[in-house]
Amino acid sequence: MTGDTAPVRPGEELDIARLADYLRGRLEGAEQGIAVEQFPGGHSNLTYLVRAGSREYVLRRPPMGPVAPKAHDMAREYHVLAAVHPLFALAPRPCLLCEDASVVGAVFFVMERRRGLVLRRQTPPGFPARGASEAFIDTLAALHAIDTSALPLGRPSGFLERQVRGWTDRWRRAQTGPLAQMDDVAAWLAARLPASPAPAIVHNDYKLDNLMLDPAAPARIVAVLDWEMTTSGDPLVDLGCVLCYWPEPGDPEARRDAVIPITAQPGWYSRAELTERYAGRTGRDLSALGYYEVFGLFKVAVVLQQIYFRYRQGQTRDERFREFGRRVRGLMEVAADLAERAG
Repeated sequence: MTGDTAPVRPGEELDIARLADYLRGRLEGAEQGIAVEQFPGGHSNLTYLVRAGSREYVLRRPPMGPVAPKAHDMAREYHVLAAVHPLFALAPRPCLLCEDASVVGAVFFVMERRRGLVLRRQTPPGFPARGASEAFIDTLAALHAIDTSALPLGRPSGFLERQVRGWTDRWRRAQTGPLAQMDDVAAWLAARLPASPAPAIVHNDYKLDNLMLDPAAPARIVAVLDWEMTTSGDPLVDLGCVLCYWPEPGDPEARRDAVIPITAQPGWYSRAELTERYAGRTGRDLSALGYYEVFGLFKVAVVLQQIYFRYRQGQTRDERFREFGRRVRGLMEVAADLAERAG
């Protein structure tokens, strides 16, 4: 095993013989046999390391069990990467798409493996937090500068309204009990839609643990991961997501505990500094950014609720998810407070 992989978790095994048979002749190196390990991080799609001879690949598939409609769309992520990789080298190169669910139990795709450091709960000694903050926000600005006119990534018109409606529907399908603050925030978002700026590529899950950093120069990004929800639309949706995933000293405990707390440590940019640097790089009007931050918190809460719903239904046995209901409630307290202050 490598330092970032682990044995496959019980209940998440792949049929290695069937997978090897399918990959033979389709993926370079597979004719020499394959070995599979799992990348244990992440809470949603399942990600595996596939060794095929001397080559290494990454296989992504949806979580086990039933999933929400249109969620965990591996075919879509494959096609997004195929479109974006030639224009944005930090997006990994896709290698193969399998839409035959009988091979591993679901549609999956294989992409090149990138090597690097993924930040989750801690940073290495001497980590350049300020430089990493700048690289993080500059990379988002660079992604948002790509011309989307020739990319088959969705319909920018009405994007924000569809997003709010779609995430509200996901919340309702994943409810495990009443939560008035969630319903109130959903209504607030629907009633206060701002005018969107010119469309850009929207990653839709841009956060620290979806980036891979160069271990020898950790302020340099070597990959941006998890393109499943990428589309063309309002780029401030990405910036709002960034802010909700970026805790800082003085935040309520509920906000810090619901996401990776690394950026609350000394040296990292504040949310205000990120916003200022993004504005300087892009020239975009950020006067309505409070709305997008509330929406970001709402989205994260829905994602956690979907995972908690699967845990409650027995569709996953991963004990990391036991406390996700509490984390959802904490995020909604923060979102409701921000919405009240925004008016």
